[in-house]
Amino acid sequence: MKNNLIFSALVALMVSLSSIGIYSFYHNHGKVVKVEHISGTPSASAVYTLNNNGDPIPLDFNEPAKKVIDGVVHIKSTHLYAGNRRNFQFRNTPNPFRDFFGDSFQPFFRPGIPDNDSGQNPRNDQMPGRVGTGSGVIISADGYIVTNNHVVAEADDIEVTLYDNRTYKAKVIGTDPSTDLALLQIKEKDLPVVPLVDSDQTHIGQWVLAVGNPMGLNSTVTAGIISAKGRNINILRDKYAVEDFIQTDAAINPGNSGGALVNLQGGLVGINTAIASTTGSFAGYGFAIPANIVNKVIEDLVEYGSVQRGVLGVMIRNLDGNFVKEKGLLVSKGVYVDSLLGNSAAAIAGIKPGDIIVAVNGQSILTSAALQGMIARYRPGEKVNLKINRDAKEMDIKVVLNNREGNTELSSKDDRAILKVLGADLEDLKPETASKLEITGGVLVKKIYPGKLSKHTQMRDGFIITKINGKQVSSVEDLLERLEKREGGIMLEGVYSDIPGVYYYAFGL
Repeated sequence: MKNNLIFSALVALMVSLSSIGIYSFYHNHGKVVKVEHISGTPSASAVYTLNNNGDPIPLDFNEPAKKVIDGVVHIKSTHLYAGNRRNFQFRNTPNPFRDFFGDSFQPFFRPGIPDNDSGQNPRNDQMPGRVGTGSGVIISADGYIVTNNHVVAEADDIEVTLYDNRTYKAKVIGTDPSTDLALLQIKEKDLPVVPLVDSDQTHIGQWVLAVGNPMGLNSTVTAGIISAKGRNINILRDKYAVEDFIQTDAAINPGNSGGALVNLQGGLVGINTAIASTTGSFAGYGFAIPANIVNKVIEDLVEYGSVQRGVLGVMIRNLDGNFVKEKGLLVSKGVYVDSLLGNSAAAIAGIKPGDIIVAVNGQSILTSAALQGMIARYRPGEKVNLKINRDAKEMDIKVVLNNREGNTELSSKDDRAILKVLGADLEDLKPETASKLEITGGVLVKKIYPGKLSKHTQMRDGFIITKINGKQVSSVEDLLERLEKREGGIMLEGVYSDIPGVYYYAFGL
């Protein structure tokens, strides 16, 4: 019995020693994997930012992303290519239009619809065309959406897809190539909205999120900071372009155009518009139109049908060290007034060449872009207070802004669909102008914006329409009645007040 107990003890001792040896061997050779689970992350609130009161608060992108993502949409714009056109015989129309019209202007072609043997128009989805995509921001619960003009320019069909995948056809309410903005509307109610904020209150270094649909990746959110303000990158080709961009390092790529740049409270700071890149993809710098400019453009498009933009009537330039030294200036911040234009609101108010504009309505001005952006928020007839520096002395001057024609009149709103199709502001020709040009009357094209005229003709502002399809017109009402009854080819004949000769412009309805 005693021997058995001793033997059992020896066996137990050997087993224990062996287990210890095996554990030591595997432990030292890294064969034992120990997985630990941490129930809480101490670093979750380790990153902080400051609120408007300077108090530290946890930095969290989750809440603003949830607030905004439902209010940013995907936009698909389709431009149909013109199909083959029959070569009509031509008899009584000017040479440039032989491809457009036949005898007595009949039959008329329809742009974008190819010929076919059946005589039936093919479906739109059978027509050749190009498709572009971008983003948009819902700014009203009843279906108003703001985007970039370049996203929808010349589109024959616009389709909007919401975050929840509902899809709608969109109508263009108005466009503003000068700021690259467009306003659309879809037929829907109770939509999620992204509220606009005062973009003047944003500052360099502030966190922002860019929300959009880049490179086919729907509902994408990226984060960064505002890296500069008042940028002019000379990307807009409009004669009266307004570039006062917010610069950000939040990643923006093709497809983000028209999307939202928002603060950490989910407020719309700007509309993402462009990137600075040599490759076409994000390279560190994106640009957004400030919300204050967006707000003004939207209000004008809804109320007037076109943007009512006040102008100072000055030629300006930025200050830099060399220019300050060359001119012997005593200040180095502000915008230099180089010269004044005819009918200048600034000249009437007392602004002189050589003055330096340093503030508008109490807002400091450092660049020409910032000055343009500030003035673009006001309509003709509205007053702005300019603080200028003249001979090292500051003074305040009130200026009543003009329109581009040199007066304070606002453009009247006309909701007729044909005007939106044409893309033009029209008015009856004044009798004294008609007499001077030795014509009986006509219709003055005051302003051309995106539409049939800009897309299919080389017509410019100031053209005077005297005939439509060979028949005299004497008033806007007369012209519109004839256009509304006509389908197919249209030829406008007329003159310019400053160029000799008769001009012809043709397009299809």
